[in-house]
Amino acid sequence: MAEIDAAWEVTVEDVKRMMDQRIPFLLIDVREPEEHKTCRVDGAALMPLGELPQRVDEIMRRADGRPIVTHCHHGGRSLKAAVFLRGAGIENVRSMAGGIDEWSVRIDPRVPRY
Repeated sequence: MAEIDAAWEVTVEDVKRMMDQRIPFLLIDVREPEEHKTCRVDGAALMPLGELPQRVDEIMRRADGRPIVTHCHHGGRSLKAAVFLRGAGIENVRSMAGGIDEWSVRIDPRVPRY
């Protein structure tokens, strides 16, 4: 398993900037389907953390060389996802620090908090 590095996180502001500048990247929501139904970041692909081991090939295909950003509710699961994916050989992956809750607070208050 890969060691955690603080540089493996990206801020919600950085993710918003990537979106605004139309920088191609794959945003993966690693929360559970019920959480995703409650609120979501537009364009995020739902892939619950527990499913990632079976979906590594799909993730590599969907990313197609683009950077990957994972997110969850507060940032814990998405950091675990980033560590797992890096350990699986996908190097250009970062976790969105603070998760969708931070997104709601700093970027889009229309996104419900829970």
